[in-house]
Amino acid sequence: MVFSAADITAILLTLQLAVTVTLVLIVVGTPIAWWLAQSRSWLKGPISALVALPLVLPPTVLGFYLLIAMGPDGPIGQLTQIMGLGTLPFTYWGLVIGSVFYSLPFVVQPLQNAF
Repeated sequence: MVFSAADITAILLTLQLAVTVTLVLIVVGTPIAWWLAQSRSWLKGPISALVALPLVLPPTVLGFYLLIAMGPDGPIGQLTQIMGLGTLPFTYWGLVIGSVFYSLPFVVQPLQNAF
């Protein structure tokens, strides 16, 4: 089996994305899970619902909402443009944000139960 240069590039990009998303999920998901496990705040319910949102939304709907939010007219897109970063859709960091948001409940909920 021989891989072309495009195949190797795609495989390396996928591995880079997986490592980046895993590290971000550990850094972001662990404190959220700990806070949800320990907190008695009234914000616990809304934050839990927000974290679980990707589980109840179809992936196409979730992707559409993220595309709208990160697009040039969305709140995240406008913020990144003000910061001089451009827009996020169809970029590596847009993929990272989408993957983190989609995967967050799969990190937070088990860790929350462990804490």
